[in-house]
Amino acid sequence: MTEKEKKFYIVREDILPESILKTAIAKEMLANGDANNIIEAVDKLSMARSTFYKYKDGVFSFFNADSLNIINISLLLKHIPGILSQVLNCVALNKGNILTINQSLPLHGVAHVTLSISVDELTITIDELLSTLNTIDGVVNVEIVGTS
Repeated sequence: MTEKEKKFYIVREDILPESILKTAIAKEMLANGDANNIIEAVDKLSMARSTFYKYKDGVFSFFNADSLNIINISLLLKHIPGILSQVLNCVALNKGNILTINQSLPLHGVAHVTLSISVDELTITIDELLSTLNTIDGVVNVEIVGTS
C-alpha cells in the first residue's frame, strides 16, 4: 500500500491495545521533554523498545483545536527593533499562548502583524489584554479580527 492509499482513523484511547497506547504516550513524552531519549521513555512505561519501534511510525496523537479558545488579533507596529518582542512578552506574561505569528514587511515605517492566541489560561480579560498591548510604545493599533 502506498502513502497515498493509506487510511487514517480516529480511535478512542480506551479501546487501543496497550502496546499502541504506550507507543503514543512515549512519543508524547519525547516531544514534550518528559523523556530525554527512547530508552528512557520505554523504561518509564515498562515497554519493550522493539514494541516502540514497531508502532512509532504509525501512531500519532490527535490534537483537538475545538477545545481551545482562540482569538486572532491584528496589530500595526512601528518599524522599531524590539516592538514585536514586547508584544509577545506581554501576551506571555498574561498566560496567553501564541499559536501563530504572521508579519508583513514594513511599509511606510509600520508592519502589520496577526497573532492567533489561545486564551484558555489568560489571567486578564481579552479587553484588558488589548488595552495593555495598546499602551506599548510603538504599537499603533490593536484589534480582534476573529475568534475560534
